[in-house]
Amino acid sequence: MLKGVLIDWGGVLTTSMAESVARWMEADRIDPHHYRQVMRELLNHAYAGGPGENPIHALERGEMPASEFERRLAAMLRTVDGEPPEAAGLLTRMFAWFRPVAEMHDMLRMARSHGLATCLVSNSWGVEYPRDGWDELFDAVVISGEVGMRKPEPGIYHHALGLLGLDAPQCVFIDDIKANIEAAQALGLVGIHHREPATTLSELERLFRLPFRPAR
Repeated sequence: MLKGVLIDWGGVLTTSMAESVARWMEADRIDPHHYRQVMRELLNHAYAGGPGENPIHALERGEMPASEFERRLAAMLRTVDGEPPEAAGLLTRMFAWFRPVAEMHDMLRMARSHGLATCLVSNSWGVEYPRDGWDELFDAVVISGEVGMRKPEPGIYHHALGLLGLDAPQCVFIDDIKANIEAAQALGLVGIHHREPATTLSELERLFRLPFRPAR
């Protein structure tokens, strides 16, 4: 019987990463084609694996200060004028356009009202989370940089399950990155690949046989 929900932050409980990055690139005059090329290589290495350590791994585990990652990333990028962008505060500017998605926050409140346990499991990029109201949403919080583990490493899922006191088959895991879903499923969690709120909520209602949207 399903008893818990593990859920990602950026792009699931907030508006999409792509939207935030697009607005940041416009504001900072980042060359979009060059940015996509740089990030494609970094993220492919971070999630598909490859020789050597990836700076994203170190950032997400809290092993590299955000300021150092910003310096490295700024050196790889360029503006439309051909110059590197300002490094200081780069990550804050990149994520500044995230906005909460009300339907997903309401889902967590309803989940807890149904007696389900909830846990945030988020890979952090050195940016402060807006934590006001989290007591209403989560029974436990797992931020990668605070625990020294990152998705899709098995340890971070085991840590979250331990905080809830639940086994993997008792929990649903929601994320917008396929590699993180596949890793969770390999451990026995039920995965939902989030693309937009309506389909995720419908899948949760199917799995739990409970309502996760206010009655109309």
